[in-house]
Amino acid sequence: MHAADPVWMKAFLGVHIAAGASSFLLAPVALATAKGGKQHKRWGMVYLWSMGVVAATALPMALYRPVLFLALVAVFSFYLAFAGFRVTRLKELARGGSATPVDWIAAVITFLASACLAGFGAFRPAWVQGFGIVSIVFGFIGIRASVAEMWKFVRKPTEKMFWWYTHLGNMIGSYIAAWTAFSAVTLSQYFGNAWYVWLWPTIVGVPSIVLTTAYYKRKFAPRVKTTA
Repeated sequence: MHAADPVWMKAFLGVHIAAGASSFLLAPVALATAKGGKQHKRWGMVYLWSMGVVAATALPMALYRPVLFLALVAVFSFYLAFAGFRVTRLKELARGGSATPVDWIAAVITFLASACLAGFGAFRPAWVQGFGIVSIVFGFIGIRASVAEMWKFVRKPTEKMFWWYTHLGNMIGSYIAAWTAFSAVTLSQYFGNAWYVWLWPTIVGVPSIVLTTAYYKRKFAPRVKTTA
């Protein structure tokens, strides 16, 4: 933030920081409460709205600078939380239900933003503030997340608990994004904008998503009855 920045930028930054801190602190609360219970739903919604405010304030600030990298990252970061929430309303996909226009629009926008992020990182890193490797990694994460959702819209899921795995993975993924923002703000003071300052939460977090999803798939797997 610069002294010459307009008042609205300073106000947006204050709201952005407050919402980011809220999402960072509230995610563990939602994760710790009983899944499907009132407290889990309540704190999960607060977390979702906090992430929405983070994205809504980040976009105009990033475009004003302009910092295209942060604007594109804000899109896919919020989409992870949005898709994680929406899938709990799309359980009927496995039984012939359909996605809404809002789901399609959000997925398409995220796909386009993420494709730009990855493409610019690979071929025009100067357009994304020199974050070549980071942009490519984040871009592919966003592409994968949006394509996975659109695939569910077209090809109905066969697993009964598909929504659980999607909800879990996307919500943890959005929390990884919150950790990434925290890391970039704090650690960059000591290490600059090195790639590992931005990517270590992803390196640590993605295996946790894989392991946690595998755990629940085993837990929900049909039990084979044995005969004496």
